[in-house]
Amino acid sequence: MIELLRRFGGKFRRYMVIGPACKLIEVIFDLLTPLVIAQMIDKGIGAHDVNAVIHYGMVLGAMAVIGISFTLVCQKMAALTSQGMGTDIRGALYQHINKLSYAELDRFGTPSLITRITNDVNQVQLAVALGVRMLIRWPFLAVGSMCAALAIDLKLGMIFLICTPAIGLVFWFVMARCIPYYKQLQAKLDRIALICREGLSGARVVRAFVREGHERERFAQAADDQANTAIAVGKLSSVLNPVTFLVMNLGVCAILWVGGIQVNAGELTQGQVMAFVNYMTQTLTSIVYVANLVVVFTKASASASRINEVLNCVPSITDEDNEPVALPQAPATDIDAPVSALSFDHASFSFGVGAANAVSDVTLELPLCKTLGIIGGTGSGKSTLVSLIPRLYDAGTGSVSVMGSDVRAWPLEQLRRVVATVPQRASLVSGTIRSNLTWRDESATDEELWTALDMAQASEFVHNKPQGLDAPVEAGGKNFSGGQRQRLTIARALVGTPQVLIMDDSASALDFKTDAALRHAIRERSVRGAAEGGLPLTTVIVSQRVSTVRDADMICVLDHGSVAGLGTHDELYTTCQLYREICQSQLRREELEGQQGSAMPAPAPGAPAAPASTCAKEGC
Repeated sequence: MIELLRRFGGKFRRYMVIGPACKLIEVIFDLLTPLVIAQMIDKGIGAHDVNAVIHYGMVLGAMAVIGISFTLVCQKMAALTSQGMGTDIRGALYQHINKLSYAELDRFGTPSLITRITNDVNQVQLAVALGVRMLIRWPFLAVGSMCAALAIDLKLGMIFLICTPAIGLVFWFVMARCIPYYKQLQAKLDRIALICREGLSGARVVRAFVREGHERERFAQAADDQANTAIAVGKLSSVLNPVTFLVMNLGVCAILWVGGIQVNAGELTQGQVMAFVNYMTQTLTSIVYVANLVVVFTKASASASRINEVLNCVPSITDEDNEPVALPQAPATDIDAPVSALSFDHASFSFGVGAANAVSDVTLELPLCKTLGIIGGTGSGKSTLVSLIPRLYDAGTGSVSVMGSDVRAWPLEQLRRVVATVPQRASLVSGTIRSNLTWRDESATDEELWTALDMAQASEFVHNKPQGLDAPVEAGGKNFSGGQRQRLTIARALVGTPQVLIMDDSASALDFKTDAALRHAIRERSVRGAAEGGLPLTTVIVSQRVSTVRDADMICVLDHGSVAGLGTHDELYTTCQLYREICQSQLRREELEGQQGSAMPAPAPGAPAAPASTCAKEGC
């Protein structure tokens, strides 16, 4: 908590001074109130003097008005401080989260990050507000009341010295057992957020498989688990108020008993006894409120540690001190110039320390204007491999280069403008088609947007929209079909003239005709760019369709993260058994019989195709 105050409380320092100062003035009036009441009883009521009662009543009224005025100022300062800090913390969290690499995001998890940026920040805001308003009031009121009571009568003051440690012992007993529960509560809130996110984002799948009951049961179990923890800590906390008020009331009884004897003996006045009771009540009530503040600050401390855990997480992928990379220019007359667009040099990557490699010792080089096809079974590392190109992850060993420069030497913004990625899962945000397409280049003209849509085979259905480019897009693109979402994400990647286009199985929802037309348009764009003297487009296509990658200049066959084959379609069909098995499972017999130089004949009619997930590496 202190770290957050130090980091974000600087510009609110004056509010954090003015607020407690105003509250301190209010507390001073609260401490003077019992003395004024004592004078009213002794000089007014005791002496049957109405004027004295009215006079002291007017003094009490004036003190109340002044105290309320300062309280309102303090409330204003508390609101400005807590809301301002909360806004700054949320902004800093969101900004920092967007700097984290996929590795850190995987470690924290999206539901946990959402809980931290909402619920945890709310807990900190509440603690800051109460800190400005109450942190001075109740401790100062407790100490001041005790000192004032002792000044009235030392004998009665001994009752304070007995009651206060008793209440302190109760606080220590309860809070020592409550603190671990508060940390558990936040972790269980993360679990509830995870289940909510999965159930709501996958509502269609849940209904398709009639799993509503299962999801309700999962949520109920998580909610009950969190509720049981909350009830346990609530039971412990509920002990505080009854016990403290019991001690306080016993103390008041003792004061009235002993004070009554002293009044009869003429050692104290009735007003002084009433003042002493008021001070006793203020002291013990203050201790109760201090205990409640401790509960709030304990929760806030647990939340602050979770917030600091994110803010102190150093991104593993940074581009500090990286100078802009000069892009090579291919000659307009020779698009096959030996300029390397992409290069993997014994690159390996694993998710976490001690985990098996998801990508293992990959080495390949792709010249400018060429197309690389990546194919392999599910879980073979295709998406992980292409994630190394724009530095969504960093290779653990080896290196990855773009345009002849190691990706670690690129400024991230420049690298990700040069490399456009179409993710495996089409992702659109609420807004319009135009606002989604201009992510890479906010100044893109309508002509550039329509050109990208034409290449992505999306212009027809956008033209059919009454509002065209300004047609609305719902959250996640739910008002578009899967194929339309994919084509829009492809068009978004093509805006801003990228030099490397990565399509991570992004045409899986397209029919074969549209897929072929898309690849043809991208190839034409690359050749045209080179012919016009610019940097041609280099394409990386990840797919499980042989028809999608067979025309690529180079095909990389992956098997459990390793390269099982590298070459053209004809070469791999001859030399790589895994690729041949994939072809035999997908292509028609006529297509297989047309292979040039096939080392193995096509399977006999009716013979089962070999599974695409196996590979005899001796034949690769």
